[in-house]
Formats: sequence, C-alpha cells, structure tokens
Amino acid sequence: MAEIDAPELGQDFGTVSREAMAAMVFGKTVDVTDSGKDRYGRWIGHISVNGLNVNREMIATGNAWHYAAYSSDPSLAAVQSQAQTQKLGLWAQPNPTPPWNYRKNGTNPALSN
Repeated sequence: MAEIDAPELGQDFGTVSREAMAAMVFGKTVDVTDSGKDRYGRWIGHISVNGLNVNREMIATGNAWHYAAYSSDPSLAAVQSQAQTQKLGLWAQPNPTPPWNYRKNGTNPALSN
C-alpha cells in the first residue's frame, strides 16, 4: 500500500494490523489507485472502500506507520502524530519498532506479502 508501512506478521502488532486491514476491505468492493511498483517490483496503490481512504485510516487508527520516505502526502505525518498522541493501536506500546527497522534485522521484504 502506498505511503504506509504496517508491522510485519512476525513483529509485535503485526497480526492485529493485518486483521484491522481485513476488517476494512474483506468482502467489500475496493477502489485501487495505482501508484506504480516498489523497488521489489510489487504493485502499490491507494485503496478506498465506500469513500474511506484505507491507507490513511490504517495510519489514523495506529495500525500502520506513515512511510515518509516514500510518501508524497505530508498531511499523513499529522495523522500519525495524532494517533501517537492518543496512543492508538501500535502506539499503545512503549517503543514500537518501525517495520523498516525490523526488516533490516534479517526479514526479507521481498518475501513479505
């Protein structure tokens, strides 16, 4: 998904994040706006369901990080800051590890789905 990075399944909050995403999209008609491919050749995009920007909502509910390094929407930083202040989702943890740091410790992102 464009502009966000969710916890990997093997990391704290990974399963919760995946379940949050599934609750928003499973069995629903989704609209995907193509944002191209990432450096691993995976398609990325913005997802919406009934007008809800799922990418933004994942950040707003504390289920994903704003992936600032690959984002063209600076407003998402404020969305993440609000989730952090409210200790929503992964921000309820004392020191959540960003997925990009987690992957640096040995997980191959090209194998993650």
